Amino acid sequence: MNWRVKMSTIKSTDAINIRYSALSTSSCCLSCGGAVNYARAQMGEVCLDLGSGRGNDVFRLAEAVGNKGYVYGMDISDGMLEKAKKTAQKLEIENVAFLKTRLEEIPLEDNSLDLIISNCTINHAENKQAVWNEIFRVLKNGGRFVVSDIYSSEKVPEEYANDLEAIAECWAGSVTKEEYLKTLRKAGFLEVLIHEESEPYVKGAIKVSSFTLEGIKSPGLEVK
Repeated sequence: MNWRVKMSTIKSTDAINIRYSALSTSSCCLSCGGAVNYARAQMGEVCLDLGSGRGNDVFRLAEAVGNKGYVYGMDISDGMLEKAKKTAQKLEIENVAFLKTRLEEIPLEDNSLDLIISNCTINHAENKQAVWNEIFRVLKNGGRFVVSDIYSSEKVPEEYANDLEAIAECWAGSVTKEEYLKTLRKAGFLEVLIHEESEPYVKGAIKVSSFTLEGIKSPGLEVK
């Protein structure tokens, strides 16, 4: 299916919805790292997967946290959400919920989550600072995030950074590593561990690298 449409009339979230809904029934890999492999989810924890796609990582977390825990999957793609909900129903997984919302607007209470994971999603966000502020807000003190994402080797030229198709294709929305880490620090995550990091590779019209980060919300810190 050709997901491309006339982009001049739609928003970036619409472009992402169209592209990933078209991919919801495919078997292609859409990740850029192994965030869930570093998550170390514990029994009874409450977790969130930002950009949960078909729900595969949500289901892995749901098994790890058990019946006393709970996992939210959040996505903007109608097709991905439908696929995830049908799988959960088929497998009779009850400790999960899938929500449609923008990354910048997590519909959960302050200090309510033990763990947030995300895989190749935050680069899509129009306001990445708002996303990281939200992550900080909803994590409990001592809660942690594990995020796999991409960063660009150089600042993305405006002709691509403003191209909604290119953003939806998971490369033109990327920022440099320095800018990425600055955003985390500004949100309140002062110490970040890099679990894995790739060499630069060509994606679309630019060079990017992928990495997997972990950070903890320390007590007493506030969003700046």
